[in-house]
Amino acid sequence: MTKEKLALEIIERLKKEYPDAGCTLDYDQAWKLLVSVRLAAQCTDARVNVVVEGLYEKFPDVDALAAADVEEIEEIVRPCGLGKSKARDISACMKILKEDYDGKIPKDFNALLKLPGVGRKSANLIMGDVFGEPAIVTDTHCIRLVNRMGLVDGIKEPKKVEMALWKIIPPKEGSDFCHRLVYHGRDICTARTKPYCDRCCLQDICAKNGVE
Repeated sequence: MTKEKLALEIIERLKKEYPDAGCTLDYDQAWKLLVSVRLAAQCTDARVNVVVEGLYEKFPDVDALAAADVEEIEEIVRPCGLGKSKARDISACMKILKEDYDGKIPKDFNALLKLPGVGRKSANLIMGDVFGEPAIVTDTHCIRLVNRMGLVDGIKEPKKVEMALWKIIPPKEGSDFCHRLVYHGRDICTARTKPYCDRCCLQDICAKNGVE
């Protein structure tokens, strides 16, 4: 089976397994996703979702967060780890949104990459979830799973994985496919235990088939 055909089969099976899979970061405005995705670095989405409640209670909009002292932001986001650098990036981001984009998030991949603390993974997540554009989000689940499944061959660098997946994943499927990989990576194809291959909907087509 070619990688293209394998990708299509995996996409269809994961759709059936996780029909409602979406972003696991809570947000109701685009700028909040930008904040949350920065906080999610080396932190669980579940913890981020709790921490941002306190952050938005004190700073409810872009203007308020842009005007906040970095130390105040850091005090609130510290439970997410790397508090100093994350607070600094969030503060700088909000200032740029306020001054250059009228408080909105730019609908341009390269413009997003220029924002402090925003890398390709974050920019892709925003392009896919906020703007509905084609996106490949190469988080740790994605990288681990596509290597195990045989969609890429021993590639661990996020950008290289992203580029390899662009060649075989239909653009309109990319964003949802990556969300489903997160769910599958948490429930079945886990990182810290042996994968639960006996319960996996991909068992018969997975390259690893339970062997690391």
